[in-house]
Order: sequence, then C-alpha cells, then structure tokens
Amino acid sequence: MCAPGVDVLEAAIPLESGVKPLPNGGLSKGARLMRKHAFLIAALMAALVLPACMQQQPAPAPAPPPPPTRVIIRGTVDSFSQQTLVVKTHDGSKAAIALAANYSVRGVANRPLGSIKPGDYIAAATRTGTDGKQHAIEVHIFPESLRGQGEGQRPGDIQPNSLMTNATVGQVTKTASGGAMLTLSYKGQSTDVIVGPKVPVVAYVPGDSSLLKKGKTVVVFAQKNPDGSLTSATVAAEKNGVKPPM
Repeated sequence: MCAPGVDVLEAAIPLESGVKPLPNGGLSKGARLMRKHAFLIAALMAALVLPACMQQQPAPAPAPPPPPTRVIIRGTVDSFSQQTLVVKTHDGSKAAIALAANYSVRGVANRPLGSIKPGDYIAAATRTGTDGKQHAIEVHIFPESLRGQGEGQRPGDIQPNSLMTNATVGQVTKTASGGAMLTLSYKGQSTDVIVGPKVPVVAYVPGDSSLLKKGKTVVVFAQKNPDGSLTSATVAAEKNGVKPPM
C-alpha cells in the first residue's frame, strides 16, 4: 500500500533539523527561508509521488454480465438461411434466432395416451382444476437422449397460471373417464397429473432442417442473451402435418 506522506515527511526532516531558533524563541530570516523551502520541497515531492501511488491501485473488477435466460418461442417459420431461423410469433412479431453449429431439429408425432408407461421421461403442461388437482393441457414424451432435460416444475407460459413439469413417470392409473392419472417424480418430489382422454400427447421423432419451411409451425427452446440476441440448439417442428401442440 502506498503512503507518500511518510516519505515526504522523512525527506523534510533533514532540512527542519538545520533550523535553529533565536535566543528569544523566534527564527532568523534565514531560518524562516529554510523552513519555507523545506515545506515547498515536501509539497513538490508529494505532487510527484501521489500520482504514482494512484497508478499502483488495482482497478475494480468489472461486474459479470447477467446470465442468459431461457425462453420458448412459438410460431411459424418466416425464413431460414445459414443457421438463422426467423420465427413469426403468435403476436405477429418476428424473432431471429441464431442456431448453434450442432443444432438439432426434431419432428413431433401423435401418440395414444396408453403409450405412456412407467419410466418414461415426459413434460406435462398443466393447470389447476376446480378440484384443486393438476390437469394436463398437453403431454410430451421425450426420447431417451433427452432424459433429465429441464427436470423440475416451474410456471408455464402456455396458458395463464399454468405449470410445466419435466419428470419421470412413476405410476399410470386409468381413470373412469378414459384418461389416466400420472404420478410424476422429479428431484425427490412427486406430483399427480390427470390426463383427459382428449389431451394431446406427442412424442419427439427424428427430423432435420428440411422441416424448417416457411409457414411450418415450430417451437424453439432458446437462450436470450443480455444484449437481447437469441440462440438455440433445439427446434421442434411440424412433421407430416402434426404440429407441436405448445
């Protein structure tokens, strides 16, 4: 740590020690001049040393940028070129998304409710019914390669006050209405979801960039960066007329 005041005072001491008082306690004219010179020299040295001390102080570390946020973009393909996908969203605006070098496109296919079995990893969009229980709006069956993706429960954005739960199916119980109640487990917790017989159930199937044609329905799982730009490595797209229900 820099302390210029100490060095300056020490430099002025030799000059001050040569100043002798008169018998009446005062100072001679020469002594007064010597003292004046001593303080001038001390001030000059301080002016020279202080900037150097200030330069030695480390600059404060810049604040880290905020992390990107996870967003889901739904709409239709407006254009696709050189790994830039432009989506016309439901509100009429357009979102340009830079796709990663290793991006993947997955189609969707309809599945019967009975195809859901214990051990499957799924995503269930739900809302609270009048009975206080979670009722499915739609269910997505993940391929094994996506097991664990987004595991947990969080607010959904498909409908107001909806939830999205990514979890493993523990038990499937048929209901009197022809639907099923799924017991889902995630991160040491569990929840029951009632799936009606008419709730859309889809599975992700292999796809490629040929699905990204103008007007086709897509759902893009993206990251929104601090500067507002969007990036993504995964796109779910309409295939054979089956649209992502989200």
